Amino acid sequence: MISTLRRGLLVLLAALPLMANAAPGQSAHDLVQDTTNRMLADLAANKEKYKQDPQGFYTALDTIVGPAVDAEGISKSIMTVKYSRNATPAQMKTFEQNFKKGLFQFYGNALLEYNNQGISVDPARDESGDRTSVNMTVKGSNGAIYPVQYTLEKISGEWKLRNVIINGINIGKLFRDQFADAMQRNGNDLDKTINNWAGEVAKAKESTDKAAEKPAQ
Repeated sequence: MISTLRRGLLVLLAALPLMANAAPGQSAHDLVQDTTNRMLADLAANKEKYKQDPQGFYTALDTIVGPAVDAEGISKSIMTVKYSRNATPAQMKTFEQNFKKGLFQFYGNALLEYNNQGISVDPARDESGDRTSVNMTVKGSNGAIYPVQYTLEKISGEWKLRNVIINGINIGKLFRDQFADAMQRNGNDLDKTINNWAGEVAKAKESTDKAAEKPAQ
């Protein structure tokens, strides 16, 4: 059975692609709703091709999803001020790239396992400020319902993803804790932690998979 985390990140990947092509001024809710429908249609048309070329799939995800994610803000949040204030611009850029690469590499295949069981976006919330949330549910193949909450921030007039909570698991906090733990294990060697981040994501996924199997009811 696909774990709760993989199911949730599946929805993350399903909901975000093509956001970069959204109409200017589009609401966060409509952005998620419209692009979810478009991505699922694209997946249905290209799934077999993606299965034969997973690296091409990861590259496509990076190209399509990347502009919709506040990678700079997320990277700084994962590092926290404690570490990011000592990082060079080059180190921050490398970590942004490794963060996206690790996410797509370890969770991209979950998207290929989705068989249109059912995804729904909740009604819109207040979007009058520069920060809002969009809730979604995904129905698993066993009929279980998995809640997902996206946090989006308005940057230069456009909504960007900043965090996601999957079945009660705060992914931003999970990665922050993982980064701090890796820095301790690596003797505060920032380059080593940045360059090995894909492995840290794998460890975080493994530990969360074990703790997150029980679906919400």
